[in-house]
Amino acid sequence: MVEEVTKHSVHTLVFRSLKRTHDMFLSDHEKPVARDATSDAVKRNCKAHDEYGPVMNLVEETRVERQQPTNAYPDPHQPEFQMNNPVMLGVHPYPSVPGVELSADTMAQLRGPSDAGIQDVMRALPPSQAKLEAERTAASVADIHRHHGPERSMALVAVDKTKGAMVPRKAPTMPKPQWHSPWKLHRVISGHHGWVRCLDFEPGNQWFVTGSNDRVIKIWDLASGRLKLSLTGHISTVRGVVVSPRQPYLFSCGEDKQVKCWDLEYNKVIRHYHGHLSACYAIDLHPTIDVLVTCGRDASARVWDMRTKANIHCLSGHTNTVADVKCQATEPQIITGSHDCTIRLWDLVAGKTRATLTNHKKSIRSIVLHPKLYMFASASPDNIKQWKFPDGNFLQNLSGHNAIVNTLALNQDGVLVSGADNGTLHFWDWRTGYNFQRIHSAVQPGSLDSESGIYAAKFDLSGTRLLNCEADKTIKIYKEDETASEETHPVNWKPEIIKKKKY
Repeated sequence: MVEEVTKHSVHTLVFRSLKRTHDMFLSDHEKPVARDATSDAVKRNCKAHDEYGPVMNLVEETRVERQQPTNAYPDPHQPEFQMNNPVMLGVHPYPSVPGVELSADTMAQLRGPSDAGIQDVMRALPPSQAKLEAERTAASVADIHRHHGPERSMALVAVDKTKGAMVPRKAPTMPKPQWHSPWKLHRVISGHHGWVRCLDFEPGNQWFVTGSNDRVIKIWDLASGRLKLSLTGHISTVRGVVVSPRQPYLFSCGEDKQVKCWDLEYNKVIRHYHGHLSACYAIDLHPTIDVLVTCGRDASARVWDMRTKANIHCLSGHTNTVADVKCQATEPQIITGSHDCTIRLWDLVAGKTRATLTNHKKSIRSIVLHPKLYMFASASPDNIKQWKFPDGNFLQNLSGHNAIVNTLALNQDGVLVSGADNGTLHFWDWRTGYNFQRIHSAVQPGSLDSESGIYAAKFDLSGTRLLNCEADKTIKIYKEDETASEETHPVNWKPEIIKKKKY
């Protein structure tokens, strides 16, 4: 005969399982562990040596002093000590009520302490503290003796100390930002048949190159805005382009997983770099070594030898798409920003992470290096953050661009530009983080309002022209307003109290 199994609810079964687990593990972990007296002593000695090593000798000296007879020093409660040292017991040299004159009798009663009294008190202090107090008192008395005489010197020193302690400390304020000329739209360049995703300038600042969703790389004349050349070869969106400053090469990468090297003398692809497992999102060249670094949706950044096409390193560690990568000549030589909300600083020689920055709360889509200072900035929907090399020390937040920030650009004058998905451009003063101008980019006629997104922005090598790649298939050029001055466009700025973080 088959026994009927009692059916229980899921809640009852889960509760029983939890109880069994609780009884099984808690019975072991709840047992008290016998403490070892020798280990405790070693731990206390190590901790005392680490934290109080520099002042251990002071403790020994104080211990020796305490072992001496207590009657070696005068008792401050004795009548003789109180009569010789009236000021040391808290008597103030000035009247308690305003308007009461100091008589000769009062001044005689409020005379300064005698030399013998000062010496007795100094002997009663520990050696190091006594030496410090003696030097400080001697310096203060010597200064006041010149102006007020010896009669009231010690009293004025006490008053001076009291005043210094009661002076309120001013709250730190943000420094005044540098004035920057406002920027205005100068030219709109059309020619691509898809979203324009990336751009770069050639070393002579004569032309620039763009990549687009139409799978075409186009080269434009910077002065006139005319199309000079179109390069075809990618079979999907071109997401990154960079022009080599030392060779006649152009490097590009795209969502087709391909990384190509173009010879600009023949306008042909001469090398392919194979290895990415998914779309490639960004590319950068090392300024001094013949290597290039790419990153993409396979959560890795890859270092390639420019000539042999060898994959030197696969920098793995990110857990989501690596959206941007930057190279510099000094350590750390590679910086990556990812959709996993972290920035990693890499050691190029070892191919390992040197530091991981986790301050951002949302995905990071762009990184920009300062052209002069040893600093960089990163863009995320929560904030734009400034960092200091080599360890990635956090400097400040640039708040207010409440959108998905796709790109950052920075020139030599300290103008930082952030471009977002909703077509907004914010101009910031790098030093203070002050947002001195905001522009909403207008879409081209015939385009949707949702196609106002800005995907890439970069200053030319002179820093006077800003180029934007936008979703309405155009490239927009912005220039400084030459007619503007500090009088016609004053800085609308008020000092703000910097709120300290509570930890």
